[in-house]
Amino acid sequence: MFAVFALLSALCYGAADFLGGFTAKRASTLAVVVVSQLAGLLLLLMMLPFFPHATPGRSDVLWGALAGVTGGGGVALLYRALAIGVMAVVAPTTAVCAVVIPVFVSVALGERPAATTFGGIALAIVAIVLVSQSSDGGSGTRGEADERRTKAFFLAVLSGVVIGFFFVALSRTSSQAGLWPLVAARTVSVGLFAVMAVLASKSLRIPAAILGIVVAAGALDMLANFLYLVASRAGPLSVVVTLASLYPASTVLLARLVLHERLSARQWAGVACALVAVAVIVR
Repeated sequence: MFAVFALLSALCYGAADFLGGFTAKRASTLAVVVVSQLAGLLLLLMMLPFFPHATPGRSDVLWGALAGVTGGGGVALLYRALAIGVMAVVAPTTAVCAVVIPVFVSVALGERPAATTFGGIALAIVAIVLVSQSSDGGSGTRGEADERRTKAFFLAVLSGVVIGFFFVALSRTSSQAGLWPLVAARTVSVGLFAVMAVLASKSLRIPAAILGIVVAAGALDMLANFLYLVASRAGPLSVVVTLASLYPASTVLLARLVLHERLSARQWAGVACALVAVAVIVR
């Protein structure tokens, strides 16, 4: 069952990233991050009464706070990269970096997945790399396009590393803690970026035309975090994080449908590899 939750989290992560990157092209990235994270926090607080028997320990709160710093930072970097780069390249690049760190950590902590599971993980990474192959020929000045792509790639790699530590931090919380690690994480991230906005004298105003989309991005991201938390407590981290990191598939498909970014033959091959990888890992 944990595999289903991990896959659903991937679907929600991908949709949230698309909406976040889409709105970050039309408003300040910092404003989009603060408002979307706040929307997710409000949704989470409304969910708390349905999980009344949680008893979080100090370590759960500390791991949650660390998840807030890494998760918020990773999202901010990712949204900026999605805003200036090609979504079909940025999202999979981030996912590759995000999946490697937790897998190595889980193995270092003693997890020993079956050989077929390792094969599925390897195939999933191949799928992510293939999906990242862009067919966009670019527009405008060649030098400016190359510079933007290089910056977007660097931000995507950095975002992936940070998000990888977010996955690890959230998975270290106990099942007895309920949703409180997420509350700690989101409170820290909202507070951190709100302070950054004040210190930088940045406005947090969001154009009315995209405010609903920003709120939806925050709600989907929080739903994805909840599903990932449930999955990570029920299954091995190396498998859960690999399945959750297949989120670029939904980001790329949404970019194709909404922004008309075309998929190349390699990207379609990557989607096929992702489906096979899921079947192998789940089995």
